[in-house]
Amino acid sequence: MEDMNRNIFKEYPDILDVKQVSVLLGVSTKTVYKLLREGTLASLKVGREFKIPKVNLMKYVKIFDSPIYEQNTV
Repeated sequence: MEDMNRNIFKEYPDILDVKQVSVLLGVSTKTVYKLLREGTLASLKVGREFKIPKVNLMKYVKIFDSPIYEQNTV
């Protein structure tokens, strides 16, 4: 799964904006803002904009690949 994530993210810059994250996750920008407000997805705030390091997004996605998450969803 980790190799697949690297291939998906490879085409994107190291620092992502909200729109790019929404495309990668397949969710609305509103959902991404919710994740950012909750602190579920770590980010930086530059002026009025959120910037999400690609590493943080990969960590967020990796959470859903963990055995603990799989056990809780069954």
